[in-house]
Amino acid sequence: MDSLVLTNRQLAMALKARRKSLGLTQVEAASRVGLLPKTVSSMESRPERASVESLFKYLSALSMEVYLHRKEETPKIGEGEW
Repeated sequence: MDSLVLTNRQLAMALKARRKSLGLTQVEAASRVGLLPKTVSSMESRPERASVESLFKYLSALSMEVYLHRKEETPKIGEGEW
């Protein structure tokens, strides 16, 4: 499953969708990598509050990884947007 994630909300939705596709509960996913269930819950609702370390642990539990690439040139975005 490849997803282009541009916002916090998209990240939350991608994490939750992947966990569900694996048939895992939040408790099961958390226990795979030593996270608290409330941390997983938080990442699936407010990922911007998660530490980078917790995010990478959770990605590991979901057999996911981060891939960074150079963004193509785009028009300037207005104030208040990304």
